[in-house]
Amino acid sequence: MKKTLTSALVLTALSFASQSVLAQEAGTMSVKLGYNQIIPQVSSGDLSAPSIPGTKIDVKEAGALIFTLNYAYSSDISFEFYAGLPYEHDIVGDGAIKGVGKISSVKQVSPTLFAQYRFLDKESMIRPYVGLGLTYAYFYGEEGTANLTALTNPGGEATLLEVDDAWGLSPQIGATVKIDRNWFVDMSVIKSFVKTTSHLSTGQSIDTKLDPLAINIGVGYRF
Repeated sequence: MKKTLTSALVLTALSFASQSVLAQEAGTMSVKLGYNQIIPQVSSGDLSAPSIPGTKIDVKEAGALIFTLNYAYSSDISFEFYAGLPYEHDIVGDGAIKGVGKISSVKQVSPTLFAQYRFLDKESMIRPYVGLGLTYAYFYGEEGTANLTALTNPGGEATLLEVDDAWGLSPQIGATVKIDRNWFVDMSVIKSFVKTTSHLSTGQSIDTKLDPLAINIGVGYRF
């Protein structure tokens, strides 16, 4: 009986040990699939002359699937790479031209590398964390509408546009909730500070602070 009890205790201890291996330890990795909603907090400059004074723009929110890869440097410190499917944002008139509707659209991807610090014990069910990331915003697929041409080149050729790529810092706050020894749910809010310039084929340009807020949730697997 004593031998059986001892064996059971040993097996239980080994079981807990095997579970702790998949908590965040130095060298462990995890992947996550989720959804991210980007909400630009736009501060627009004025379109350069010739234009109606006070011509500004606003950028609408967009969402897409994201994929992340996380590497644990220690039980508290990790590095996480965010990537995902393209976002497509509508650009609408603002300021003096507010109400004209959609004037263009642009697609973007914004891969980000985060350094993160996690709080509480590595075995905790919920682990809040903070992070700081470096974001590269790559813009492509710009398309102007008839409204843009009417505003910038009435009666002429369609106005084309190009949006400059940009770098920005991205503070992050989030939490990971353990489901079992492998699976978890992760939620975070990211604020990026990104400024770009849009160039029109008419020779005009406009500076824009995008400074988006991103809210995401995903399911991850640690191995």
